[in-house]
Amino acid sequence: MTADHVNLSTLVDRCLEAGLGGKTALVSHQETVCYAELHRRMCAAGRALRALGVHREQRVLLVLDDTPAFFTAFLGACRIGAVPIPLDPRATADQVRFCAEDSYATAAVVHADRYRDLAPALREAGVTVVPAEPTDDGGAPCLRDLLGAHQGGLDPVRTHAEDPAFWLYSSGTTGRPKGVVHLHRDAAAVCRHYAGGVLGATREDVHLSTTKAFHAYGLGNSLLFPLWSGATTVLLSGFPAPHTVLETVERTRPTLFFSVPALYNAMPRSPGAAGRDLSSVRLCVSAAETLPAHVWHRWHDLYGLTILDGVGSTEMLHIYCSNTPGAVRPGSSGRPVPGYEIRLVGPGGADVTGEGGGEMYVRGGSMSAQYWHRTELTRSVLHGPWYRTGDRYRRDGDGFYWYEGRADDMLKISGLWVAPTEIETCLQQHPRVAEAAVVAVDTERLARIKAFVVLRDGHRGSDALARQLRQWCKDRLQGRHYPHLVEFAAALPRTTTGKIRRSALRGRSAEDTRNAAARAR
Repeated sequence: MTADHVNLSTLVDRCLEAGLGGKTALVSHQETVCYAELHRRMCAAGRALRALGVHREQRVLLVLDDTPAFFTAFLGACRIGAVPIPLDPRATADQVRFCAEDSYATAAVVHADRYRDLAPALREAGVTVVPAEPTDDGGAPCLRDLLGAHQGGLDPVRTHAEDPAFWLYSSGTTGRPKGVVHLHRDAAAVCRHYAGGVLGATREDVHLSTTKAFHAYGLGNSLLFPLWSGATTVLLSGFPAPHTVLETVERTRPTLFFSVPALYNAMPRSPGAAGRDLSSVRLCVSAAETLPAHVWHRWHDLYGLTILDGVGSTEMLHIYCSNTPGAVRPGSSGRPVPGYEIRLVGPGGADVTGEGGGEMYVRGGSMSAQYWHRTELTRSVLHGPWYRTGDRYRRDGDGFYWYEGRADDMLKISGLWVAPTEIETCLQQHPRVAEAAVVAVDTERLARIKAFVVLRDGHRGSDALARQLRQWCKDRLQGRHYPHLVEFAAALPRTTTGKIRRSALRGRSAEDTRNAAARAR
């Protein structure tokens, strides 16, 4: 293909052309897949999707854990010019239905354990549903059987570099899920500039990411970067506990380890953490939220490993500002990744020069083309070549960036946007709750969700009720959409117009945290 015509699936072809057909591409708890086998499955998946009636630029939902089936379906869809849309494997039926209807999806490949739950909603939306593995009811043919029935080579569709390659749904600044449209060209920028330029990734590396591939950060870590360099990916199934992550590192010997601040904070505290052998790892990467300096130092002191903290976004596909080997400031988000430009804009709209703070804007070759069905939001966030992040940052004299908070009330928890109104609405549906307000607070300098709850008359707060309210949200919303902390209040602070004063609640929580720290000393 020419420079103007790129198909993301040809990353696998490049590995075969480089003589890597017999090299291990994927390692999961069930099987090991070499590059030649991945290519065979990818082509069979493309042929199978075509047989199901999927055509160029039609959308294919993927509700899958990080397994070889994810790679197979994602790349197979790209191969025929279709557009894969990975979704959180824990998404509810209503959330999946919304994405199906919003995207006009034609087909969906879902984890076998979710098939019974999701198939009715998807079929109502006109979607052909394919379970990844056989299901108990013996209904629809599964992906594994379809691959066997559609063997054979398949040339990639001659997609243009500016054709849509995949979407990633994000709740973003509106609270409503929105499709972030990425093009076939976008992957090259993050692979070249971050994987190659910052990490120095090569075919000798073994990648292990605790962040799932439905998330932009995880997609780069586990799929884009390894395929670009011809490396090996270790796939983690489920949402592992800290001690199981460390066990996996010991067993699979990765060289590049990608995780998030919450896990970097929790892993050293897990049973037997001090005795773990992490000697295979040459670099650790953190993103999704700012890594506190004390967490960086604890990890470094325990394992002698450097964590490169950075900031990225779904809109920019991966990390665009990062600490780098030999240039690390614990607690900062580093400096612009080569190939990206960053500017800070002050309250009056003027650029901040030199040291100072403002709202961060970024531009680079991986920027999303648009938000699907969100024209006004696209115009408000994508300013020509610049993406308006909504994050407030301070730049120091050496060009390092330091996070100062959000420019709105949205919560960013473990790298995923959470709308406070969604949790508040859920809490207020509980029979004992009269009102609720949700804010982000710092717990050991990691962002967590805190709910302030006003109970109905005749009810009193207790630890048992707090646990019940957390579970109430877990049962009705996605796994991350629940309050980690619950505080019962007699009333919520309001403005003169009746709006909840979230800033007052955040200030109250900050004061509580300071007092607790003082008492601990």
